[in-house]
Amino acid sequence: QVQLVESGGGLVQAGGSLRLSCAASGSIFSINAMYWYRQAPGKQRELVAAVTSGGSTDYAASVKGRFTISRDNAKNTVYLQMNSLKPEDTAVYYCNAEVYSGGFASNNYWGRGTQVTVSS
Repeated sequence: QVQLVESGGGLVQAGGSLRLSCAASGSIFSINAMYWYRQAPGKQRELVAAVTSGGSTDYAASVKGRFTISRDNAKNTVYLQMNSLKPEDTAVYYCNAEVYSGGFASNNYWGRGTQVTVSS
């Protein structure tokens, strides 16, 4: 089994910054892509940012230029640096990873989420 544990959420004023972390542990041979998603109250979960095992990144248009995703492969950890936060960034942020634990295919795992609240 694989566990993903997020940390770093909290309450911040608009214009402020937060850094989220997500550490993967358990039966891990390798990790392919890692992702950050978010879900605001009453809205669908949306993809915020992605990073491949090689370090290529992609972002939702709403966060491009403000958020930076990165990863430390030695620590099986992905980060999300969030700057210039806006009230509309308020959501529960979830980590997701494609993990290969042996066998024929990778499996997809979710963390439990961490709350980010941006006050105006």
